[in-house]
Amino acid sequence: MDGIERRLRMVLLNDLYGALMTDKRSEVLRLYLEEDLSLQEIAQIAGVSRQAVHDAILRAEARLEGYESALGLLARRERRARLIAEARERLDDRAALSALLDQIENTD
Repeated sequence: MDGIERRLRMVLLNDLYGALMTDKRSEVLRLYLEEDLSLQEIAQIAGVSRQAVHDAILRAEARLEGYESALGLLARRERRARLIAEARERLDDRAALSALLDQIENTD
């Protein structure tokens, strides 16, 4: 996974699970990922060291991956999106579409 894909994954995970983290940790990650602020800029805003911001980001990312590992919400969302896209491609094949719709319906 390249840097852009990793960053997008973290944005999505923060959207899904950010409320489960402390407000400060979620906000630091949001500033880094969505506002594209440097570690130094975030450190100045938060009133902490650059190293503290770096460590907070690493811990937040690890926590988000832990939530995803336990709950799998992003994986389900991605699977559902793939199935819907496939269903749209098969609109003219009723049997295949019906099977895909059953899969989507049974997706947690």
